[in-house]
Amino acid sequence: MSLLKLDIYHIRNIQQESIRPSPTINFIVGENASGKSSLIEAIFILGRARSFRSVSIKSVISFDHQYLIVSAQTLQSDGSHRHLGIRLDGKDFEIRINQQSTQKRSDLAYALPLQLIHPKSYELLDAGPQVRREFIDWGVFNDQKNFLPAWRKFKKALSQRNSLLKTKRPEQINVWDKELVYYGTIVNNCRQQYLQKFKPVFIEILSRFLDIGHIDIKLLSGWDCAKAFQQILTEDMDKDLRYGFTHSGPHRADFQLMVNDRLAKDFVSRGQLKLLVLSLKLAQVQLLADERGNIGCILIDDFAAELDVTNRAKLLAYLAELQCQVFITATEQADLGDLNQLKEYKMFHVEHGHIKSM
Repeated sequence: MSLLKLDIYHIRNIQQESIRPSPTINFIVGENASGKSSLIEAIFILGRARSFRSVSIKSVISFDHQYLIVSAQTLQSDGSHRHLGIRLDGKDFEIRINQQSTQKRSDLAYALPLQLIHPKSYELLDAGPQVRREFIDWGVFNDQKNFLPAWRKFKKALSQRNSLLKTKRPEQINVWDKELVYYGTIVNNCRQQYLQKFKPVFIEILSRFLDIGHIDIKLLSGWDCAKAFQQILTEDMDKDLRYGFTHSGPHRADFQLMVNDRLAKDFVSRGQLKLLVLSLKLAQVQLLADERGNIGCILIDDFAAELDVTNRAKLLAYLAELQCQVFITATEQADLGDLNQLKEYKMFHVEHGHIKSM
């Protein structure tokens, strides 16, 4: 899947711009605050119906406007075209796919799979477990169709159970425990199956950037899997009632990246940690390509800030080999290194919110 044409309206300092990107690699060059990241942000909004730079969509909408719009014509892996569009005004949203309205953000996410790599991405292994859960679940979401409905039903049961815990009504909790165990087990199994497929792909990609020793990824399910989930819920009941929420379950899941049997974040250098995270992100895209032949787009914001010259060259070589659509921002063209290795790419210059093909 690739974007054939992208239209952006009222996103930060981009008032109204339209581009026809390359199906391979696209470089977006310009000074700081020129609008480079806003272009990346627009594509992200089209695929996720939210921004990665701001919690409030109102701060993304251009001054003196009440809404933003991003639309695109895409080329699917089967050769067909699909039209995607989203309108956000800070309160409501409107999503259209092939001129048909939908209220499901997941429809956009399936239609336009996106992998984002930006400076804050490198906090993946340092941040709290929620960030790592979201990382794993993006991969599972795109890999297994039964994951999303099971996760939604689990979250509904969890919400009902927590409500009963807060109001101290344990006699009704057993009804929701059955739902929690049933759907929670499906969610956990989906994650386990995904990681089994993901691990060898990740290790192969990492070997292109680092020779670091034995690598392992361990899923922490959110409870002691030596015991049945139902048993854990029973044992935790007094504690759950005391604090008013469910302590154990897949909503508390995490994963650990181990290097030579030690936690990576406690063992490797900062530079190595960045390459580990980069490889984790790329492995998700590679697995998606291997499993479904549908890669989507890779968005890389501030290319030169986190990688040295050698690893930038390695990354570009890998992306060219992957043959997916990539959008990369940089302050100067010189930051991109030698581009002679690339057979096809496009260069865009951004200045004061205006985008021009170079």
